[in-house]
Amino acid sequence: MGLVLFPGDDDTSSPDVSWSYTGFGAFRRWLAQAEGFTLDEMHGFGGQRPWNDVSTTLAPLLDHPDDDGPDLTPAQCAAIRFRLQEIADQREGGSTDPLLQRHMDDARQLVVVLQFCVEKDVNLLFG
Repeated sequence: MGLVLFPGDDDTSSPDVSWSYTGFGAFRRWLAQAEGFTLDEMHGFGGQRPWNDVSTTLAPLLDHPDDDGPDLTPAQCAAIRFRLQEIADQREGGSTDPLLQRHMDDARQLVVVLQFCVEKDVNLLFG
């Protein structure tokens, strides 16, 4: 059982990205670290730090329930896509760490899905 992020275009052939719940948690912790904070210190993740205390365009993705909650709009997808691509490009440095490689691959795959949502003007769904 896991989590799939996919465009809300009702087309099963559209790109998607999936994780186990544990894998998605690790991916979000990696992204939060790239943005300069620890996810576990944030409200909703065991900490008390409010989300308005951090400045990141990734907040709608990072502070989203795993498989429920609001869809992400095409505008949110565009902002997240841009920052996610920057993170994936910065981290390219030839590391052989398999977990880092997995996160970068997941980021690139999510970028494709987000770009599709922007181009088709559809929301990103969590399921």
